[in-house]
Amino acid sequence: MAKFQFFRQGDNEKAFTFLNPESESFLEEKEQLLEQGFEVEGDYIYADTQEEAIEKFKSNFGYLTEEYAASTEAGGVYFFFSEAYKYLKAAIKK
Repeated sequence: MAKFQFFRQGDNEKAFTFLNPESESFLEEKEQLLEQGFEVEGDYIYADTQEEAIEKFKSNFGYLTEEYAASTEAGGVYFFFSEAYKYLKAAIKK
């Protein structure tokens, strides 16, 4: 089963892409996407094919993963700081 990390640009549901975190160029490609205004969307998605990963992503699978992770103490702390960072980043851009 392959692992995928999805990125979304703004609130546009159609402006998304994904990378394979196991590829040699992952960190470089991720940096390029972040510089273009994309943000990491959720946790990794595990799927047998790219099409299955996209289907899971579009069905908001990542949201369920985040909710589950946030229900733990460590996950809650992580998501608190993650969301605070996103808020401050957006506030600074304005």
